[in-house]
Amino acid sequence: MTVSERIQRRFGKASVEFRLIEDGDKILVGLSGGKDSLCLLELLAKRSRVHRPQFSVEAAHIRMENIHYETDASYLQSFCDKLGVPLHVITTRLSPPTTQAKKKPMCFLCSWQRRKQLFNLAQELGCNKIALGHHQDDIIHTALMNLTFEGQFSAMPALLRMKKMPLTIIRPLCLCEEADIRIFAEQQNYRKLLKQCPYEHETSRTAIHEIFLRMQQLNKETRYSIWNALKAAGKLTEY
Repeated sequence: MTVSERIQRRFGKASVEFRLIEDGDKILVGLSGGKDSLCLLELLAKRSRVHRPQFSVEAAHIRMENIHYETDASYLQSFCDKLGVPLHVITTRLSPPTTQAKKKPMCFLCSWQRRKQLFNLAQELGCNKIALGHHQDDIIHTALMNLTFEGQFSAMPALLRMKKMPLTIIRPLCLCEEADIRIFAEQQNYRKLLKQCPYEHETSRTAIHEIFLRMQQLNKETRYSIWNALKAAGKLTEY
């Protein structure tokens, strides 16, 4: 089985297993410009052309004018045009953190601001779901971070229904491994970001990533053990 076939199969399996996509859905994809979001948008756009389930896809790219995180907007527009997906580009900025927010990492504050813009746009467009490009590695790393620093066993669920707004967050790449997505991106000739986020290495996620690699060296089944534990504990869906 090729990497492309494996990714598509796992994408389809996740959609069915967690009931991520249903008839009548209008899905807004958070398009950061990285390999994961590009892969997600391509898979969803192509899947939307299949007879069932019937759903539509739009994409949103959030630009932070005071964070030096550069993407090629013309490339993203061309990418979306080829897929027949409308692209919405929103420019916002990260406000100076309040006294309480100063305790949070800049990466968290920036991510939350982007997410807030996605929530607002989704409701303006009449979308009922927001699709994010987190893959299985992201979800497992989050579980390890929460266990290590928060003292709780939780992760980013594959499906999360928001309680304060009529939106559901879905992560259709939840069964895909990052290594496969990286190879797929190279095969598809995805253009890389012009400049990475300046805060991406200032969080504990990099250290957790290295720890997870070490755990996999100790036991090659580590990935599946953690994933099955999250699934058994009901941490992959939240209604």
